[in-house]
Amino acid sequence: MKLLVRNLSRTTTEQEINTLFSEHGKVSECDLVMDKQTNKSKGFAFVEMPDEAEAKTAIDNLHETRVAKNKIRVKIAQ
Repeated sequence: MKLLVRNLSRTTTEQEINTLFSEHGKVSECDLVMDKQTNKSKGFAFVEMPDEAEAKTAIDNLHETRVAKNKIRVKIAQ
């Protein structure tokens, strides 16, 4: 299941996101979206979790939690 993680701090790293979601199950892919011109985070990422139950647990536990002072939003990617 592919998840969209929004409202990330510009300083949050891909490794931090991967670690955060790994606490709730296996993460097969984690992509922090970067601005090509500035090479800085655009504030959102995609996380792929192969187990649907683990992905739903991650959504339930991480949606609207604080990461680096920002309240992140997690949902199924469209």
